[in-house]
Amino acid sequence: MDSVKYIGMDVHKETISIAVLNSSGKLVMECTIETKASAILQFFQGLSGSLQVTLEEGTWAAWLYDLLKPHVTELVVCNPRKNALLKEGSKSDRIDARKLAELLRNGSLSAVYHGEHGLRMLKELSRSYLTISKDLVRVMNRLKALYRSWAIPCAGTQVYAPRYRSEWLSKIREPGVRRRAELYYQQLEALRFLRQQARKELLAEARKHRATKLLRQIPGIGSLRAAHLVALLQTPHRFRTKRQLWTTAGWRWRPTTARNTAVSRDSCNVPRNHSNFVG
Repeated sequence: MDSVKYIGMDVHKETISIAVLNSSGKLVMECTIETKASAILQFFQGLSGSLQVTLEEGTWAAWLYDLLKPHVTELVVCNPRKNALLKEGSKSDRIDARKLAELLRNGSLSAVYHGEHGLRMLKELSRSYLTISKDLVRVMNRLKALYRSWAIPCAGTQVYAPRYRSEWLSKIREPGVRRRAELYYQQLEALRFLRQQARKELLAEARKHRATKLLRQIPGIGSLRAAHLVALLQTPHRFRTKRQLWTTAGWRWRPTTARNTAVSRDSCNVPRNHSNFVG
């Protein structure tokens, strides 16, 4: 038991503050190292015993998880929104690292799921597709806002169609504003092409996973949505209950009863406007 070490890491762009507690909660080491793989691995190679590590979810969490997982006994990436202790008292990097180690020792952290390396490519492709889709919507909104700012009605989707582009641009009398609209159209076409490429790669990667074929058997779920679901959920075994899985996936449970009897069957409906599946 004395060989167990609880390590809290407060991660920043340039440095990482680290605090190490023993099994009785005594601070045995405190230091600051560079946010570099070589420096981090060198630090952990100098420690012995059972190493239990925690850090907050953030920009560097995925990278650090992959880097440290083979070298420690347990690694917990925690949810910073649920760490109430960090909001109390004095604030500094060293104090935060110490509090994280204490929360880990007490078992008071709420873990954020990391894992399933086999799904990393699918997850990144899903993120790319959704990000490009959101950027595309933003450009479309900017284009309509430009026409509205010059009192030009632009209801519907005809304003985006390439075949009507010259007609719409001719309605703008101001040369500078017209040039701005032309640049928006160029950006729109570039994003449409990128989204098509991202969609093609996403669906090709999704076909490698058996789970997407099973999800497509559910009414309302097509190839694209099944790919996003697998990337989002990764594995159903990380959820304690079915309802947690349904909530994360954006499904809702609809019981069907007859004459006040018990539930005879249930079904899962996928909302078409769910934010996780834009585009």
